[in-house]
Amino acid sequence: MKRTALLTVVAVAALGLTACSSGAGGSSTSAASTKLNIYAWADEIPKTVIAAFEKETGISVTVDTFDANETMISKLAAGGSGYDIVEPSQYAVQQLVGQDLVEKLDHSKITGLDKLGAKFADPSYDKGNEYSVPWIWGTTGLAYNEKCTGTAIDSWKALWDPAYKGKIYMLDNMLSAYIPALQVNGLKATSTSEKDIAKATQSLLDQKPLLAGYNSSNYSDLLASGDACVAEAYGGSAIAKVTAANPDVKFVIPKEGGTLWVDGFAVAKNAPHADAAYKWLNFTLRPEIAAMATNDGGSATANEAAKADITDKTMLESVAVYPTDEQLKESEFIVDPGKALQYFQQGWTKVKAS
Repeated sequence: MKRTALLTVVAVAALGLTACSSGAGGSSTSAASTKLNIYAWADEIPKTVIAAFEKETGISVTVDTFDANETMISKLAAGGSGYDIVEPSQYAVQQLVGQDLVEKLDHSKITGLDKLGAKFADPSYDKGNEYSVPWIWGTTGLAYNEKCTGTAIDSWKALWDPAYKGKIYMLDNMLSAYIPALQVNGLKATSTSEKDIAKATQSLLDQKPLLAGYNSSNYSDLLASGDACVAEAYGGSAIAKVTAANPDVKFVIPKEGGTLWVDGFAVAKNAPHADAAYKWLNFTLRPEIAAMATNDGGSATANEAAKADITDKTMLESVAVYPTDEQLKESEFIVDPGKALQYFQQGWTKVKAS
């Protein structure tokens, strides 16, 4: 699964996008819809889910995909997109709400919100799930090849260890890179303090000579081959497959915390097929359907009740897919940094130029 989502904060702020008053394609019709248009992350909605929904409802589903939140937000902001359901990441929900690009959900039309796990039932980025319904989730943590390191690792400090010089990789993503840089200093990954961000920037500058590079694409393969010893990594199906195939490769949530991400469904402003959109929300909240996100998609579902329907129980035991509450006790959702974005941008520019 691609996790370029954190880039959205930068791009959207830079573009200064504003909501288009015409919304996403006119008002919804009163007659029952026969179509549903979805704009989602690539590979996050299994084809089996689409097929089951179409068979049960008779509604024809069209899915367009994006690989970054900024692409999706730009499309909605331009107006006339025609989309009914969009799939923003957590802080993209905040931005969509701020730009009036998604509808406030009518909970009287939704069944199954009580099936969500505790961490997703009232999330910090969308209190009360007023605008979005969580679908899948994951983490940002640490991956390493124990044959290379010679020891188990449980701290972000490994990314600054001179013993691994030339075999350390960081995610090539601004806010992702700042997660360990903040937490290794005992600071919160959600900090918007100019002083904290400056301290994290210095840590990234100090780290730069030790790096093999910034990499958000094939670090799993590099770890498997031993070309990388340690890497900042996104939890999910990709790293889970590598850890399952190669016992030397491990994924951990560092003791300093790591972070959580979640992608969920929201109804686009003035969705042309709003009734179908609500049918989709209810359908995907059913435990047996939500379980397909894991069974067929390899991602962790936000639906707690769905765990009983997960067929491969090793997925539930994989820290790369389903870390325990204990492992996540220090983890936080990364949210929109707001005005503090400028401090991250200024620091990241220095780091990349060094």
